[in-house]
Amino acid sequence: MEAQIDRLFREHPCFSRAAAHWFGRLHLPVAPDCNIKCHYCTRLYDCANENRPGVTSRLLTPGEALQHVRRVLAVEPRIKVIGIAGPGDPLANRATLTTLRLVHEQFPDLIKCISTNGLLLSENLPALQEAGVKAVTVTVNAVSPVVGARIYGYVFYRDRVYRGRAGAELLWRAQYAGIRRAAEMGLAVKVNSVLIPGVNDEHLYQVAVAVRAAGAHLMNVIPLIPRGAFSSLLPPPPGQVARIRQKLTPIIDQMVHCRRCRADAAGMLEEGGA
Repeated sequence: MEAQIDRLFREHPCFSRAAAHWFGRLHLPVAPDCNIKCHYCTRLYDCANENRPGVTSRLLTPGEALQHVRRVLAVEPRIKVIGIAGPGDPLANRATLTTLRLVHEQFPDLIKCISTNGLLLSENLPALQEAGVKAVTVTVNAVSPVVGARIYGYVFYRDRVYRGRAGAELLWRAQYAGIRRAAEMGLAVKVNSVLIPGVNDEHLYQVAVAVRAAGAHLMNVIPLIPRGAFSSLLPPPPGQVARIRQKLTPIIDQMVHCRRCRADAAGMLEEGGA
């Protein structure tokens, strides 16, 4: 397990700033559906110049995604990671596992990863591992139901809709279980946390403590891009982001080179790959 984690931190550009100088990533936009509603998220439109999660120029079928991998690798051999990060939640879409299996059969040496809200992570981990996934990113914005209720409009789980504190509590329980199980299975685990001024900025310390206790290896504090119900908020200033990262570093290692990638991102982070 330790050897696998070491490889991830040597070669995955999102887990290591040094790796970002040498290796690239390719995101496959095969997952449009989502099972939670985040107040900062909107996926209703795409601009070619936008670089944010939830954006893609087009959706791909699993077969198209495999062909896309072949085309991109032919022109950019530095691609080391194949990821699925949306534009919805990967685990709310059957196409995710189908795509990962197809790619893993043809390119077993590439690192496979997903970025998920974590609601369905624990129950899908055996299938993900079978499909070659070695790294997961879980977006955890709150571990308190009170704070989470301000961030999530609803959580849809097993044919039921949960709102308010009930939804936030359910989501965190699932995220904790998924992070813990993924770490126990030897996967590298990164946590993304959106910094929302006036909502969870004072709460991220508790988030860092909780996800580290669950087994996460790395945390990425992402400044809010005001969208959706949070469109009237101001994004946090860079100084606040830096101060919070510095405060959290003794608890869990911090990612500082995130490019807030699109769901169809391709190329090198350090060279401005979209």
